[in-house]
Amino acid sequence: MPTPAPQTEPWTIKRLLAWMTEAFSKTGLDSPRLCAEILLGHVLGLDRLKLYIGADREPEPDQLQSLRGLVARALKHEPVQYLTGEAWFFGLPMHVSPAVLVPRPCTELIVEQTLRAARPAAPQASEPVRQAPDAQAAADQPAILVGDEIRAKNKAASARAGEGLLIADVCTGSGCIAVAIAKRLPAARLIATDLSEDALKVARKNAERHEVDDRIEFRSGDLTSPLTDPPAQADVLVSNPPYIPDHEWDAVPANVRLFEPSLALRGGPDGLALVKPLIEGATRVLKPGGLLLVEIAAVTAPQVERLAVQAGLQDVRVLPDLEGLPRVLHARAPESR
Repeated sequence: MPTPAPQTEPWTIKRLLAWMTEAFSKTGLDSPRLCAEILLGHVLGLDRLKLYIGADREPEPDQLQSLRGLVARALKHEPVQYLTGEAWFFGLPMHVSPAVLVPRPCTELIVEQTLRAARPAAPQASEPVRQAPDAQAAADQPAILVGDEIRAKNKAASARAGEGLLIADVCTGSGCIAVAIAKRLPAARLIATDLSEDALKVARKNAERHEVDDRIEFRSGDLTSPLTDPPAQADVLVSNPPYIPDHEWDAVPANVRLFEPSLALRGGPDGLALVKPLIEGATRVLKPGGLLLVEIAAVTAPQVERLAVQAGLQDVRVLPDLEGLPRVLHARAPESR
């Protein structure tokens, strides 16, 4: 991005986006247009919509200089989320750093399944209107519409969503799963664990950012071991553990392989080095009938299903992600032991 001479076309937002998108495309970055929007929005302090509203705006020289440095790093495959310090997950902005994985859309399936299992059924519009006890009371108060009653009941139900539930997030990383669940289940309690103290610092920061830190307890340790001291019996156990098999590592995109923490990515020769003990230990920390949701490598889906059955889990299946790939193990602890 050279500094334009007086006779050249000015570097407007529109032109910068086009130039970066082309450069990122040629380098093979995923979602090049989105990367361009994220970086330029970060430098200018604008959201994506405002970039297009002000497409003819010319950034200041110091902003162009800052952008040049970020673009140069992005062209070397450094994730734009690390460059800006932020990533979005389940509609929420999350702090990220090289100590944690960049949250990805496929992981949102875990949150969706947790919410589906935890939320009570909404009141139905067919419910009868509440009747006043007598005619005088009916005359003294305005009629309550069915729609108003349903909205009030839904609001009350939302406030109690997750009431009495304990949800454990193992290998929490940035805390994106735990924070997203806590944000949408305001009455639930969570425990989030990770082996990396640096990752837990990021997770705590995200919990504070979204004002759910009073309901998430962070514990340091390996896999489910932090859930045993002090002991916890979870209603739901969720995890996005390291699961990339060694034979797939070289095919991992450069921005992931070179910059994201391999400790949080690589799952050993078969991709099951951490998935296997996580499945085998699930029944010790889940309540009877408790739900287990684990993100896995698509190539390991058949082995993972067998491991879950061998561990005595029930209702075992692997759910597809947005691309149709088998991505999340769904299983339940037996009702009786």
